[in-house]
Amino acid sequence: MTTNFNKLSAEAPAKIFAKLASVSHASFPNESSIPADIDLLAEINRLKKEKNAVLLAHYYQESEIQDSADFVGDSLELARAAQSTKAKLIVFAGVHFMAEGAKILNPSCKVVLPDLRAGCSLSNSCPPLAFARFRSQYPNHFVVSYINCSAAIKAQSDVICTSSNAVKIVQKIPKDRGIIFAPDRNLGAYVAKQTGRELVLWQGTCIVHETFSERKIAALKVEHPDALLIAHPECEPTLLEKADFIGSTSALLKFVVESKHMKFIIATEEGILHQMRRKAPEKVLIPAPPQNTCECNECPYMKLNTLEKVYLALKNEAPEITVPEDMGKKAFLALSRMLEWSK
Repeated sequence: MTTNFNKLSAEAPAKIFAKLASVSHASFPNESSIPADIDLLAEINRLKKEKNAVLLAHYYQESEIQDSADFVGDSLELARAAQSTKAKLIVFAGVHFMAEGAKILNPSCKVVLPDLRAGCSLSNSCPPLAFARFRSQYPNHFVVSYINCSAAIKAQSDVICTSSNAVKIVQKIPKDRGIIFAPDRNLGAYVAKQTGRELVLWQGTCIVHETFSERKIAALKVEHPDALLIAHPECEPTLLEKADFIGSTSALLKFVVESKHMKFIIATEEGILHQMRRKAPEKVLIPAPPQNTCECNECPYMKLNTLEKVYLALKNEAPEITVPEDMGKKAFLALSRMLEWSK
């Protein structure tokens, strides 16, 4: 089934940056207000102690943010960290749906996002009203939503999943229940293949994982015949068919560190290479090339966060992420079920 969705998900990252740069918002950080001689790392550490704050960072963040974070992980790991922290303030160096998830799982904690424009093309591809109409066509189906979605979509879901646990989550659903899987059609197709379940897929995609060039990757394989191609399940099915290993961001990292192979072509967002280089410095890591000459294997939303904006978010405790109470309670049930089922 084909569903129309926000055209932002299909736009090139360069166009997205241009749009974001043209938007004006009072809550956006003013980096020019930071003194030129400030030691950002020292100030961030000082403010974290002073405010009882924790900095959570996704693997796709800039390396300097990852290095300054209290915890670095994928979506599932960060959700667990957000729920369990005793801090009063969470600075979430990621994108909007991740910060929303932290607020849902830890409602008494104040959550701030360094740049409110740090959204997600996949989340944008699933507008809540359109999804509600879509769901109404399958009133008895169990709704599994990938964590890369808004709080409004989570509130319409029975359970949330991540790329780490999607197969496990779907396998727990009774076989006599129909399943809607949203919003990523590529991850959904991968899960359907792994589980043998028939899934009704919402037709959303990620701009980063859709952009890898199979032709260029094939050329790299010829140039580096000893390299393994490893890919995130958000990639196109035709690319996944050629992969030597498929896994979530954390699974890709674990595979590189533990594998006896020395050379890898990495088909996911380039930010993960920082942790791979830290934990396996002897390995040769080759980022999978996009379809053109742009830096399309970098998420333009993730890269909106900077160390300067992290500092300002800590200092000003803004921009704050809030979730309507009723929506938050419904989304909490779906997220909590995920955490319980994925133990």
